[in-house]
Amino acid sequence: MPTNRTFTMIKPDAVIDGFTGPIIQQIEEAGYRIVAIKKVHLTPEEAGKFYEVHKERPFYGELCEYMSSNPIIPMILEKENAVADFRELIGATDPAKAAEGTIRKRFARSLSSNAIHGSDSDENAAIEGAFFFPNGN
Repeated sequence: MPTNRTFTMIKPDAVIDGFTGPIIQQIEEAGYRIVAIKKVHLTPEEAGKFYEVHKERPFYGELCEYMSSNPIIPMILEKENAVADFRELIGATDPAKAAEGTIRKRFARSLSSNAIHGSDSDENAAIEGAFFFPNGN
């Protein structure tokens, strides 16, 4: 059963580029309520734990290095049909293929520096959100 919550995080490139405010504004204008938010600078070990599901993938080391390179902004968002609608709002992983007006089209640098993460399922939204917000808020 779909939930009304999803997890997102503004990635290091977008934080460093000063896009936190405009990204949050676009999220709120799309009807999302921010339930939890904070600014975090992950250690490489914390990034490794968060991305443990990708441990056997060739990009794992680079991903952990990137995600611990600068602060991130994790958030729990609430809205009806949250996960599916948010995936549409952020756009394709590759900003060159993302639809006009999506967050990645507007703010991402490249496929690997794609500005924002969005959970791909209700189950992953709960798992990912609990990593940063164990109490749900």
